[in-house]
Amino acid sequence: MSDLHWNSAITKVEPNKLTVRGYPLDGLIGKASFAQMVYLLLKGEMPSENASRMIEAILVSSVDHGTTPPSVLSALNVASTGAPLNASVAAGILSISKFHGGAIEDCMLTLKSAMDIKKGKGISLDESAIEIIQKFKAENKRLPGFGHRLHTNDPRTHTLFALANELGIADDYCKLANVFVNQLKEISGKELPLNVDGAIAALLCEMDFDPILANGFFMIARVPGLIAHIYEEKIRQKPMRKIHPTDVIYDGPENRSL
Repeated sequence: MSDLHWNSAITKVEPNKLTVRGYPLDGLIGKASFAQMVYLLLKGEMPSENASRMIEAILVSSVDHGTTPPSVLSALNVASTGAPLNASVAAGILSISKFHGGAIEDCMLTLKSAMDIKKGKGISLDESAIEIIQKFKAENKRLPGFGHRLHTNDPRTHTLFALANELGIADDYCKLANVFVNQLKEISGKELPLNVDGAIAALLCEMDFDPILANGFFMIARVPGLIAHIYEEKIRQKPMRKIHPTDVIYDGPENRSL
């Protein structure tokens, strides 16, 4: 073997044959869902039915949030120049970072730190949450995953947690996230609800995902929304327009249900 030799345990490619984590890809077509494939690629094993449903729900919960997020505005500005789809999507993805989408990873790390403190010191969830909150307060930092610029009661959080309870996935990390909400209100006097990023963080902790992967879920989820906005930009708007970040009116269907 040469000095440049390296190994990969994800996909094996041979003439007329593809295997993903050991599973023939053609055998997965029509049988495995997209959520199952995401889990398989990232974890190396097929998920349980309940874990698969949870991953599907997480992806749906972050698929889009209108035209105002930085990722969408970046994608629209690039699309308005006449750039192709891939460049416009890339601009949107590159805008997902510490302060936009990045709260999932940071919240996972925060929850894991609080859980480590609880176990290491033998204290309660409330006490460990208070210790973390006081630390953030002393450093004049905001807790990631709590509060939202628009939603005072993020509806996605409640739906995700209700499903997690139904599927038997919700456990100590979901309890801890809610403890943080209560303690934040007690300490600051403010309502700082768990937002969708915080909910996803708690659920990924429950499913033992590495925090390094956290923001990847946001990226995977958001790509269809970015493509939809880019497409609309190309077919409805003039090239090289000045894009106002908030002066936009929704004119699509109203109040539909499945």
